[in-house]
Amino acid sequence: MKRTRFNDGWQFREKVNPFAELAGASTPYQDVALPHDATIGRDRDPQGEPAVAYFPGGAYQYRKTFHAPADFATKRVVLGFEGVYRDAMVYINGDLAGRRPNGYSAFSVNADQFLRPGEENEIIVEARANQDSRWYTGAGIYRDVWLLTGEGVHVTVDGLRVTTPDVEAEGAIVEVATTVENAGIRPQTVEVRVALTDPQGAAAASGVAVVTVPARASAVSRQRLYVPTPALWSAESPTLYTATAEIIADEQATDVVSTHFGIRRLQLDPVHGLRVNGRSVKLRGACIHHDNGILGSATFAAAEERRIRLLKEAGFNAIRSAHNPMSSALLDACDRLGMYVMDETFDMWTSTKTAYDYALNFAEWWERDVAAMVAKDFNHPCVIMYSIGNEIPETGSPTGGVIGRNLAEKVRELDPTRFVTNAVNGMLAVIDDLKRMSAERGAGADDGAGINTLMSGPGEFMNMIGASPLVTERTAESFGVLDVAGMNYLDSRYVMDQELFPNRIIVGTETFPAHIDHNWRLVRENPHVIGDFTWTGWDYLGEVGIGRPQYLTGESDAPSFAGPFPWIAAWCGDIDLTGDRRPASYYREIVFGLRSAPYIAVHRPGHEHDTFHAGPWSWSDSIASWTWAGHEGRPLTVEIYTDADEVELRLNDRPIARAAAGAANRYKAEFIVNYEPGELVAVAYRDGAPAERHSLRTASGSPELTVSAESGAPRGNLSDLVFVPVSLSDSDGNVFTDADGIITVDVTGAGVLQALGSGNPAPEHTYRTASHRTFDGRALAIIRPTGAGPITVHVSASGCAPVTLTVQSEPARGDEPALESVVAG
Repeated sequence: MKRTRFNDGWQFREKVNPFAELAGASTPYQDVALPHDATIGRDRDPQGEPAVAYFPGGAYQYRKTFHAPADFATKRVVLGFEGVYRDAMVYINGDLAGRRPNGYSAFSVNADQFLRPGEENEIIVEARANQDSRWYTGAGIYRDVWLLTGEGVHVTVDGLRVTTPDVEAEGAIVEVATTVENAGIRPQTVEVRVALTDPQGAAAASGVAVVTVPARASAVSRQRLYVPTPALWSAESPTLYTATAEIIADEQATDVVSTHFGIRRLQLDPVHGLRVNGRSVKLRGACIHHDNGILGSATFAAAEERRIRLLKEAGFNAIRSAHNPMSSALLDACDRLGMYVMDETFDMWTSTKTAYDYALNFAEWWERDVAAMVAKDFNHPCVIMYSIGNEIPETGSPTGGVIGRNLAEKVRELDPTRFVTNAVNGMLAVIDDLKRMSAERGAGADDGAGINTLMSGPGEFMNMIGASPLVTERTAESFGVLDVAGMNYLDSRYVMDQELFPNRIIVGTETFPAHIDHNWRLVRENPHVIGDFTWTGWDYLGEVGIGRPQYLTGESDAPSFAGPFPWIAAWCGDIDLTGDRRPASYYREIVFGLRSAPYIAVHRPGHEHDTFHAGPWSWSDSIASWTWAGHEGRPLTVEIYTDADEVELRLNDRPIARAAAGAANRYKAEFIVNYEPGELVAVAYRDGAPAERHSLRTASGSPELTVSAESGAPRGNLSDLVFVPVSLSDSDGNVFTDADGIITVDVTGAGVLQALGSGNPAPEHTYRTASHRTFDGRALAIIRPTGAGPITVHVSASGCAPVTLTVQSEPARGDEPALESVVAG
C-alpha cells in the first residue's frame, strides 16, 4: 500500500466534557504538527508524583479535517498510528473506528467504511495518561501517523517480510514472503515480482511468482532468492539491502512496496555465546527509555538517529528498550548505524505496578500487542532478541511460568529467527516470600514504596537474595522457557548458574552503572554470559533523582529515593538529556577497552564537610572541568580513570602525585589537589613509561557565546530537526562550567523553536520557553523546520555578544510535504 505521512493539519486540546460544552464551557483547539507530546508543555505540580517528573495526568483530543478524494471509494484506506499514549480512541466522522489501550503499540484503523469520498472528513483521536506508569511517558499522538491507500489487490500493512535462513560467505538464501490481499468480490490471479538490490542500487537477485488470491481474502507468496557473495550486516558493518515487491494484475502494477533488510546469521550456545555471522559478540549494552530528553516523548527520526549515533560513539553496541516496544525510527537508525537491539514488550503482565497501568488490559490485548511488536521489528536486522517482560512479579510463581511460556511461544510462532529473553529480577520474583518472612520476624509492614526502594539498599544484599536457593527454585521455570536468561541486578548468579544450569545462557539485562568493571570482567571471562546492559545509557525523564548525589549534613539526615521538585530527570545516564557525555561514560569506555587515553573528572566543590551518599545508580558528583572561580587554594578531589598501570597528575607543569591504577584498582586513581587556575594533566604510565594524556584547562577572560549547528542539512518536513549546541566559552573553547546564565533563542525563517533546555536534572525553566539557564556552561536548542529555505537562529545572553546562525533547510521529500506554518508541539 502507498504510505503517506499524515502528520500535518492536526489540532489539539485538553479533552472537554461534552455536557460542559453544552453549558458554555469551551477549550479551543490549537494547531499542532505531529509527532506531539501533550504533557511536556504542561506546568508541573510540586506536590505531584516524582515517578512521572511531577507532570500531571490528563485526557486529550486531536482533530484533523481533510478532503478524501473521490477515488477513495474504490480503494482500501488505512490509518496507521505508530504510537498513541494511551488508551487511544479513534473516531472518523463521529463513529468509533478503532482503539488501542497500549500506548507503545503500533496499530492500524481500517477507514474504508467510515470515510466519505469526495467530501471533507473529520478524524478525532482521544488519548489519556494518568497513574499508569513508573516513569515519564508523555501523552498524545507522540509518534508518526500514516495514510495508507491501496487498490483492490494490494500488499497488506506489514505484508512484506524478509528472512535470511541460509547465510554463507559464497552465497545467501533470502526468503521474501509477500502477503497479498484481494478486496474484490472475485478471485484474482496476479504476479508477485520481487527484486533485491544492494546498497549501491545494483541488482542482487530477483524472482516472479504467480498467486491466486480468493475474493475478500489474502494469500502469501514465498520466494527463495539466491544472493551470491553477500555483504553481511553487523554492528561493525551495517550493510543494508532493499527488497521490492510489485503486484501485477492484468499487466498493470497495482501495488509496489519496499523494505530495507540485512543479511546476517545469528547463533547462540553456552560455549561460544552469541555469534553474529560466525563471530562471537559481547553486548556492550545500554538500557534506554523512549523519551527524547527535552523533546519529551515526541518521536522524531532525527532525534532517534542522533541518540544512536552518540551512544555508539560512547562505546555501546547494543540497546535495550525499557520497558516497551521502541519506535520504528529508532530501529531504522540502529539498522543504518549498526546497533544490536533487544526490544521489550511489557513492564507488567497481570500484576499492577501503578493504579491504572497496562495490567488491566494485559489478558485481553497481550497477543495483539506482541504481534504488533514483531510485525514492526521483523525486517530490521538490528533486532536480535525480544524481551517478554521486565521485573515481572509473576516470574516466581507457576502462573508466571505459564504466562511466560505463552508469551515466548507466541513470539517464536510469529518470528522463529530471533531469541527470546525476559528481564527477571530475583528479588521481585520472591517479594511475597520476603514480606512474609519479614512479618514473621516482626520487622513491620512494607512501606509501600515498592521494588525500587528495596533495591536502593546495598548491592550485596540484592546479590545475596538473588543467589539464594529460594530464587533458584522459584525462577527455574521462568528462565527455562527462554533462549537467554535475562537478569536484572543478578550478577551473583553468572558463575554459579554455569554449574547449576550448564545450558543456560545469560545476559545482564539491567545492572548498576558503578559495577561495570566487575560485571564486564564476568562477561569477558564467561562465554555463557553474552553482555551487560547498564541502567541507563541515556538519562531520562521521570524516576527523578534516583542517581543524584545526596549530601547528608547530620546524623539525623537520611537519603531518600526520589529527588524533590524541581527534579525532572533520573540522573543515572552515561549521557545526559541533551546528549553530553558524563564522566561515567568515559569510565565505561575505558573498561570496555575502547579508550586508551586517561580521563579526568573533578568533584564539585562546596560539600567538603558533608557525607556523600551514593545510591546504587549514582556516580561521583564530578565533571571534566578545571574552572572553579572562588575556590583558589582550596583542596579539590580529582578522579582519573585509566586502564594503565599507573597515572601521574600534573598541574601547570608541576608533578602533583603518581598512583597505581588499572584493573587492579578498578581503573581509578584519586588525588587531592589545591585549586589554582591553569592546566591539569593526567599522564598514563605503561610498563614504567609515559603514554597517553588527558588535560583540562581553566576558562579565562570573559564568557562568549559559542553556537553551532550539528552537521547535516535538514529537510523541510515534520520529522527533521536541527540541533544547536550553545556554550559559554572562552576564545580557546574552554567552557565556563561555573558561570551559568540565561540564554535566549529567537528563530525566524523556515523553522520554529521546538525545545530549549540543558542537561540539568532539576531545571528551573520548562523546555518550551525561549529562555533557559545553561547547566555546566551548556544548553541545547532544537529547531523544527517548517519548509525549505533559510532558518535564522539568534542567541543572546547577558554580558555576551549575541550570535546569529543561519541553517539552510532543504526541500522535503515527496512523502513529507513541507508546511507553510507549524506550531511547535
